Amino acid sequence: MNDQSDVPTEYQDIPKERLKHATGRLSHVILVPQPSDSPNDPLNWPQWQKEMILLIVGLSAAVVGAFGPMLSPGFVEIAAELNITVNTLSQSTAWLILTIGLCLFIANPLAKIYGKRPVYIVAIIIMFVGSVWGACAKEYNSFLGSRIFSGFGMAPYEVLVQCTLGDMYFVHERATRIAIWNLFLLTGIAGGGLVSGYVIENLGYRWTFWLCAILFGLCMFGIVFFVPETSFRRQGMGHIPSYETKQRDMETKGADFGEKDGDQYSRTPQFGGTERKLSYVQSLRVYTGRYTSAPFWKIFVRPFIVFFYPGVLWAFLIYGTTLTWIVVFSVVNAQIFTLPPYNFSISQTGLISLSPFILTIIGEVVSGPLNDWICLKLTERNRGIYEPEYRLVLILPVMILGTCGFFGFGATVHYQTHWTGPVLTFGIANMALAFASGCVFGYVIDAHTNLAEEAFVAINARNLLTFGLTYFVVDWLAADGALLVFNVLGGLFLFVCLLTIPLWVFGKRMRSAIARNHFLSEFMTDLK
Repeated sequence: MNDQSDVPTEYQDIPKERLKHATGRLSHVILVPQPSDSPNDPLNWPQWQKEMILLIVGLSAAVVGAFGPMLSPGFVEIAAELNITVNTLSQSTAWLILTIGLCLFIANPLAKIYGKRPVYIVAIIIMFVGSVWGACAKEYNSFLGSRIFSGFGMAPYEVLVQCTLGDMYFVHERATRIAIWNLFLLTGIAGGGLVSGYVIENLGYRWTFWLCAILFGLCMFGIVFFVPETSFRRQGMGHIPSYETKQRDMETKGADFGEKDGDQYSRTPQFGGTERKLSYVQSLRVYTGRYTSAPFWKIFVRPFIVFFYPGVLWAFLIYGTTLTWIVVFSVVNAQIFTLPPYNFSISQTGLISLSPFILTIIGEVVSGPLNDWICLKLTERNRGIYEPEYRLVLILPVMILGTCGFFGFGATVHYQTHWTGPVLTFGIANMALAFASGCVFGYVIDAHTNLAEEAFVAINARNLLTFGLTYFVVDWLAADGALLVFNVLGGLFLFVCLLTIPLWVFGKRMRSAIARNHFLSEFMTDLK
């Protein structure tokens, strides 16, 4: 990366001695963004509080991730119990995914205007109620209603967690926390079936909903009482009062020099009155005012515009196809493994998820450090100048793993190899997703930092793609077989990955052209 002792571009007009730095072995790092002097600024919160919030929202995201595919091991039995076909049951998952995709465009503006805390609380309540509803549903229409209703609660956890991490952590701290969040989410998706298979076989599918209700109840307690609002109105460095103004304030109001006990970051001398820290009870307020002056319609429209930024469109295609193809596995696995030649029980079908669960963890552990190492080496070769396009190199292992996973799964199922063949390739495909997530989100955050929230919404519009495929994939599989289905999916995956080449070549020029566009510069800011 750039030598962190250098002043970041956005602070080059500010005297270096007035900028705040990290402490200890990172004392040479200039904090980005620069924290305010307020004790209520999330950037100034104690580290233990930040990590606790990450743990709570991460666990919530893991349960949300498991909620979607948790029924997949028992699709055949659940369909028989509800007197519907397996394809109709798979379509209930498709409607859930569609609801998530549409609600993203509402959740983001609400969170940006009124803060994330009220959205988190409403979402977790919806998930709790939806789980109880699903457990009590006696016929398919009610069951479908519970799934669609739950989609309203799942949507915020697709975009808000990344934004919450951006509120609390400095740039040099975010990569690790994003990897931790991604680990929670992907292991929830991969591990849901691992547990639910046994639950469905021994207690019935309704108990998967009861267990989710219990877990969402615990998460609700954590969010209500331990996750305060992380949105904060922070003055930019450009609005920092001049030295003379501060000197006058010091003479009239007194001065407060030095570092407070427990502060993690060194501070420049503080002048003027100190804002009072909110009490614990005050921090639990659900409504804390508006956080932007931009109208709702403007924030609503932005993801549609940013979707067509070349880097964001590329991210949508890479992440969208990879994750959608992974969802296909969860939809068709019961149809493949509970029938000859494998004849798995429900619990054995659930155990298939052990492969992606383990390989996803390995992928997350390896991909983060590998991504940073690649960027560091390329930056050194570029005379210390970092470019976001260096994140794109990670697409190479994504292509290798995805090719083995998608083509391999179709071939092993078609030629009826030993069960270890399709199970292992299923896990390898999930490992490709772990690498793809680091590549995609790392590039988007670095290339479009100020529009990260809108970009996340645009990327997660992939739910609309997922809806389209999961709606008919079961019938497609029955008609054409696993070999053709997964060859088509694998071919599309490779084509999308190859789009990384023009982004690598022209990415910097395209970013520069966007930055120089007057309309985009005006419209994509929070000014009226």
